[in-house]
Amino acid sequence: MEIKVLFKNFGLNDKEAAVYMALIELGPSPVRTLAAKTKINRGTTYDILKSLQQQGLASFYDTRSHQHFVAEPPEKLLAALEDRQRSLAEVKKQIEASLPELKSIFEKEGGKPVIKLYEGHKGIRFILGDVLAVTAASMPKLYYVYSSSDVRDQLYKSYPEFNKDRLKAKVANRVIAFGKGGKLVGLDERKWMPASHGSPTYLLLYPGKVAMVSLANSGEPVGVIIEDEGLYQTQKMIFEFTWNKL
Repeated sequence: MEIKVLFKNFGLNDKEAAVYMALIELGPSPVRTLAAKTKINRGTTYDILKSLQQQGLASFYDTRSHQHFVAEPPEKLLAALEDRQRSLAEVKKQIEASLPELKSIFEKEGGKPVIKLYEGHKGIRFILGDVLAVTAASMPKLYYVYSSSDVRDQLYKSYPEFNKDRLKAKVANRVIAFGKGGKLVGLDERKWMPASHGSPTYLLLYPGKVAMVSLANSGEPVGVIIEDEGLYQTQKMIFEFTWNKL
């Protein structure tokens, strides 16, 4: 692997990597020599050296005329990584311990409706993946659909293996379809309404969220996810009332 790529993977930016490499190549050097070698101005070079010191990759000593900087042995890269891993493990423990409090604050103060826009087939695939992931983690594993024949074909082009993954996750659905089309594939129920009662928007109702997918003038699918428990519960209630009337 190229040394510069290795340093970048470690987490050094281009200028930090250049200064560290210069330290390795030149040995103990004053700032002005390193700045000339890397073509980075002295002030920035000095700041980078301080950063490398903090990461355990460089040190310095004073002479009568100048302060000299020196690279720590390359083995210190591994030591620095091990320090990061220990720090991340500690942060993970702290987050896990604080999670109940954070969730309580979110539900009280931050649990306001959130609207997210997704465009194109990649965006619609994300929406369908979110439907599966969220529903699979809930009980019952059931979501609801208002299926529009105008959108249906474009929707599942984005995720052709959707039903295969849905069945694998044991996720069920109930579908009210507007217009002809659509078929049962397992763990699903379907009822139909005349196309005249439908709309060009495909709706998915799943725990805590409502997703809407329609077609832009270009023919590309465009989707929106609204994250709001109240809206979900209201739409679910309307769906179930309609379902029972069909």
